Amino acid sequence: MWNWNSNLSPEMNLNKNLVDHFKKYAKISGVLFIVLGSAGIFFPTFMSFTTLAFVSYLMLFAGISGAWLTWASNKRDWAGWLKSFLLIIVSLFMLFYPMQGIAALGLLLAIYFFTDAFASFGLAFSLKPQKIWWMWLINAITSLVLGVIFLIGWPFSSLFMVGLLVGISLLFDGMALLTGGILLENIEDDKKE
Repeated sequence: MWNWNSNLSPEMNLNKNLVDHFKKYAKISGVLFIVLGSAGIFFPTFMSFTTLAFVSYLMLFAGISGAWLTWASNKRDWAGWLKSFLLIIVSLFMLFYPMQGIAALGLLLAIYFFTDAFASFGLAFSLKPQKIWWMWLINAITSLVLGVIFLIGWPFSSLFMVGLLVGISLLFDGMALLTGGILLENIEDDKKE
């Protein structure tokens, strides 16, 4: 009755249509992300400005949408108006003053890396008897070093570092998507043989 493949998880077997779509679009998205990530690595300044524009327009859309929702649902909700106003002002500031916007993104990334390092150190030492604890320790040290690199050169390094890290992230995301799509296709091919 069921078309069961032992190489796939039960959830994946139950939703065959989703897996088929993922297979197809993961490979397409993976190649696209690899191209974008490579472009970001080779042209980090361009990727920094592209990331800034993307984040700014998302914030602008969120601010306008929030204002519309506040107006439609409760016109006297001062917190909703304040949030919308701040999102719109910050997004416009980032668009009209891109160097300062990129510096702000760089500072946010530095804060993220320090937070990630703190959490990873905690996880590493809580897993210490296990064999994999050292991988979390390496992750923590890497995040800490990246945070320090950001802060040492901040705000001037932001123009280069934001684009470089976004490019690296897109490249690895693309490789993961492409590999996942190929893996699922290989599982299907093995099943047919």
